[in-house]
Amino acid sequence: MGDVEYLAVSVRGAAIQFEGVPGDVDENLRRLRALITEAIDRGATLIAIPEFATSPLPLMAEVHRSVMPPSNAAVDMLADISRRESVRIGGSMLIADGDEIYNRYHLFEPDGSVHLHDKDLPTMWENAFYGPGNDDGVFETGLGRMGAAVCWELIRSQTARRLAGVDVVMTGTHWWTVPSNWGPIVNRAFGPLAQYNRYLSEQAPVEFARRVGAPVLQASHSGRFRTDFLLAPGTSTAVGYETSYVGATQIVAADGTVLASRNTAEGPGVVVAEVQLGARQPPVPVEESFWIPKLPAALRAYWHQQNLAAKSYYRRQGRDAGLAAAANCD
Repeated sequence: MGDVEYLAVSVRGAAIQFEGVPGDVDENLRRLRALITEAIDRGATLIAIPEFATSPLPLMAEVHRSVMPPSNAAVDMLADISRRESVRIGGSMLIADGDEIYNRYHLFEPDGSVHLHDKDLPTMWENAFYGPGNDDGVFETGLGRMGAAVCWELIRSQTARRLAGVDVVMTGTHWWTVPSNWGPIVNRAFGPLAQYNRYLSEQAPVEFARRVGAPVLQASHSGRFRTDFLLAPGTSTAVGYETSYVGATQIVAADGTVLASRNTAEGPGVVVAEVQLGARQPPVPVEESFWIPKLPAALRAYWHQQNLAAKSYYRRQGRDAGLAAAANCD
């Protein structure tokens, strides 16, 4: 990136940890408003809310109800709060735009500006609900250049390269772990993978900050949930998968120092910290490989298998279900 001048601007940032109800947008907005209000009461002017802020995303039919058109009640609520309270708020939701559905990150500014980023690659069963985006996720704002990335975008080298030079990164995550209901043999076999997956989720914003040279605000989901696990492409045959969200809601400085953190096991809440904005020379170079961390073979196989199975579901029924829900959205 070359030498960069440090932007001497400090803001009070907040990141929200959320526990939502699949498909119930009204209830989720009520819960989200309360947490945003808490963040504002604690002095925050830059607030990160989670990926899929309007509904968690287990593979359940009711989640399709959370797909909305670009103009919707969630956008109206967040834009109104941003304008009235003079704060900036960023998070993502499922948006139907044309004939496709996107996991669209929105950054709201007090002057009414709204900046958008569509997640580039859905992760695993997320592919059942939306398709890939194609933009750089870099926004020119009243606080400088801000970047947007969500969940597994943070562990891919291409994301660090596209956000090089931003003054702060806004992100949210929806990171789950291995199943807990597949019996003791599977539990023992998956034990090391579960431990490493938890480590990856907790370290993702830290390692990303160190490669971009900018602070990171990451919001997360929390709690246990049940989902379906698709067995193969071209079929809806699935098994039950009980799991929980892992990682932490975090505010991380440009050098990777964790300024504030709340583990997902602690439940819903808000973390707040003073954040020094500005792009610095990254202390760690970006890897040439696709992934930033080394992913175990089992995790890479899981990723590919669920990608294929869920993409097939999206083509067969997921896209149509989401588009129908958006068309009927009040």
